[in-house]
Amino acid sequence: MNQASEKSLTKNILEWVGFVLILGTMLYFFAPPSWWQFGVTAVDERNSNANFSLRSLDSNGKGWNFADKRGKVVVINYWATWCPPCRFEMPGLVNVSNEFKKKGVEFVGVTLDENLSQIPPFIEKYQINYQILLPGNDPNVGNEAMSLPTTFLYDKKGNLAKKYTGLVLESTLRADIEDLLKE
Repeated sequence: MNQASEKSLTKNILEWVGFVLILGTMLYFFAPPSWWQFGVTAVDERNSNANFSLRSLDSNGKGWNFADKRGKVVVINYWATWCPPCRFEMPGLVNVSNEFKKKGVEFVGVTLDENLSQIPPFIEKYQINYQILLPGNDPNVGNEAMSLPTTFLYDKKGNLAKKYTGLVLESTLRADIEDLLKE
């Protein structure tokens, strides 16, 4: 190898190391907190929630009341049909929902779509078998803009155990639900 090749190789390696450092720094400062929190929040640090309700997708349907779900682990996923990460995570949510349905875990999806005619084909395509609702007065959502998808995981007492901002991996959600079921 000649001296020019060695300098070129060294330069390429330094460029890649710099790129990885910059990327790592960006992830550290801009990644959502749920990426760095492993497991659920400790029981004594969980936020107690007021009762809230979510609206039914159809105007004639019954609303969904959070207070009625005490004794169950609850997963509430906020999503939209136009959201690529939402579409990416949906099969995993459906798998975990199917797996834990008989174990007292309730899943609901809350669509933030304005065009509700998009919802039935989406439900059919992804074989979603849990209830899809419209936003209500969930105190954890707040008034500011929300990243999609966002998923809230509640313990059996109705306390917020974890908030996932951005897509949640199937394996992560499964492990966190299993932890809550053991409590």
